[in-house]
Amino acid sequence: MKKKHDWNIKSKHILVIMILVCISLMLLTFAEKFPAAPVRKAASYAVVPFQNGINKVGTALSEMTSGFRNKKKLVEENEKLQNKVDELTAENSRLTQSISELDRLKKLYDLDKEYSEYDKVGAEVISKNSGNWFSTFTINKGSDDGIQKDCNVIAGSGLVGIVTEVGKNWATVRSIIDDTSNVSAMTMTTSDTCIVSGDLRLIDEGKLQFIHLKDEDDKIQEGEKIVTSATSDRFLKGILIGYVSEIEENPNNLTKTGTLTPAVDFEHLQEVLVIKELKQQKGDS
Repeated sequence: MKKKHDWNIKSKHILVIMILVCISLMLLTFAEKFPAAPVRKAASYAVVPFQNGINKVGTALSEMTSGFRNKKKLVEENEKLQNKVDELTAENSRLTQSISELDRLKKLYDLDKEYSEYDKVGAEVISKNSGNWFSTFTINKGSDDGIQKDCNVIAGSGLVGIVTEVGKNWATVRSIIDDTSNVSAMTMTTSDTCIVSGDLRLIDEGKLQFIHLKDEDDKIQEGEKIVTSATSDRFLKGILIGYVSEIEENPNNLTKTGTLTPAVDFEHLQEVLVIKELKQQKGDS
């Protein structure tokens, strides 16, 4: 069986052949005895189309190179712009955090002034129980900072809870929303007493419960301030707990029950103030 010859000619070979043809025609043009007109005519058929093709290829390559340069330039500019956007985004995030932190610290400062009669120490929340709410949590200050068991803890606009355990540089706080918490409280305007009890199911609605409110003259209305009472054995008198949101009379017609909106955001605690003076030391009665 005969082998088939592969007659494929590479493009570089064609280019070499065309160049040789052009050179030959040019030499013939300069020959004295060779007629110039036929040569020019032959050149017009052989060289001109080839030159036009070369020009088109050159133009295309030039445009392609220019396009690559423009694309590279656009990519570099886009990278610079993206880096700038990233820097501005990060800076905006830092500013937002700083503003938020400044707002929280301002509230603590205002709270510190409101309860200026008490010696206090600031602390950061470093861990908490599982779940969305800060029912129990740990702070980064302890006995080395003068904190003791039963120290009252405040934040936001009022009462957070009470210290239940203390280490040298840490302390555990049980907040008033915890199911085991009960705070002896009273109304601000009439001093009628009640009990504010923790309920983690109710706090999902942003509320606390109060019970056993004595309001014989029906003076207590929505918006009434509820504060810690003088009869509490562990909580200092007069610390804001929250505002009455609902109130209803019990079946016995002797006391009332209701809910209140707490003065503290128990979902986003970050910093607190711990009152170093204990109720027993204060001697309120």
